[in-house]
Amino acid sequence: MANDSVGNKQATVYSILLIISFGHFLNDMIQSVIPSVYPILRDDYNLSFLQIGIITFVAQMTSSIMQPVVGRYTDRHPHPYSLTAGMMFTLAGILLLSVASSFGVILLAVATVGIGSAVFHPESSRIAQNAAGVKKGLGQSIFQVGGNGGTALGPLLAAVIILPFGQKSISWFAIAALVAIGALSYVGRWYKTSLRSVRKTVISPAVKNLSPRRIRQALFILCVLTFSKYFYMASMTSYFTFFLMDKFGIDIKQSQLCLFAFLAAVAAGTLIGGAIGDRYGRKLVIWWSILGAAPFALALPYVNFVMTIILAIIIGLVISSAFSAILVYATELKPDKVGMIAGLFFGLNFGLGGIASVFFGWLADLTSIGFIFQLSTLLPLLGIVTGLLPDIESRKKFT
Repeated sequence: MANDSVGNKQATVYSILLIISFGHFLNDMIQSVIPSVYPILRDDYNLSFLQIGIITFVAQMTSSIMQPVVGRYTDRHPHPYSLTAGMMFTLAGILLLSVASSFGVILLAVATVGIGSAVFHPESSRIAQNAAGVKKGLGQSIFQVGGNGGTALGPLLAAVIILPFGQKSISWFAIAALVAIGALSYVGRWYKTSLRSVRKTVISPAVKNLSPRRIRQALFILCVLTFSKYFYMASMTSYFTFFLMDKFGIDIKQSQLCLFAFLAAVAAGTLIGGAIGDRYGRKLVIWWSILGAAPFALALPYVNFVMTIILAIIIGLVISSAFSAILVYATELKPDKVGMIAGLFFGLNFGLGGIASVFFGWLADLTSIGFIFQLSTLLPLLGIVTGLLPDIESRKKFT
């Protein structure tokens, strides 16, 4: 069925989208184990908040620096089985993390996982866009929601598996990596077949009328929006559990369940945002997603426990729809460089997350966990710069 649709540019190959989303789910579920076990690593190795930030920084920066390079290379030389190769690095890294006995070995393990991510994401994003046909936003959202779902499930599995049995139980996640390798091998075979169909790059009339300088400015604005989103997201994913334990006195398991609720909302919002972007315009989604999250984020540090969780869920639903819209908008500006653009923005995602984790960890050691949440809530206000983006889409209408 998939092969029959390869040459049809308009067709959406849902079977491939679902499989690659499943691979993304398993990949990011494994990666989410790293922040989920921070409380264990902190207690076992007497780590400071700064050292916790450094762990995230190494994982994220290893991935972010390589992703645009990998994407640029695969734009010219596509490799159908690169997704499988990336997952093998992830497998090696998670096994090493399960037996790491020092801070240095922990850093080596998360760096290996980061390399796997760098190889996986740019080409998988291109395959998702290829399989999506004209429904690019939906295709990217299906792909992204797999990753977000895996990220959401990671803390829950960590609470059930790793917290009771300790660091060595991380190795159980190798099973997920092996399943992903098998699933992504099937995607690789489909992609190898699809490469035989030569497709002409389509540039929209609105983009053709933009000067190279205007395109660069638009890409810079998208980078600023990505900065605001992922700096804020880093404060939530890395330090929300500590914030809840510090402010409300709950235990590690309860805080992990609260983080799961936030990340599950992120997964749901991602899928909704892609479909809305295809129908009503991606610029509208970017407006709503980042700036729309601001009032809820601003209120979060000052409310009681129940309202904190409710606001976190609302923020997750709202802010999560931005990335698919930003990525598709960016690839429409540079439709002949999908791999490089995907690598750039996935790289920014991981890189900014790593930098933010170090920054907020340093600031938390210097001040308090509560203070970094008061500061980070200002970041969604940067969504106002969305107004500077050019209109490159035809007017969307309700049907």
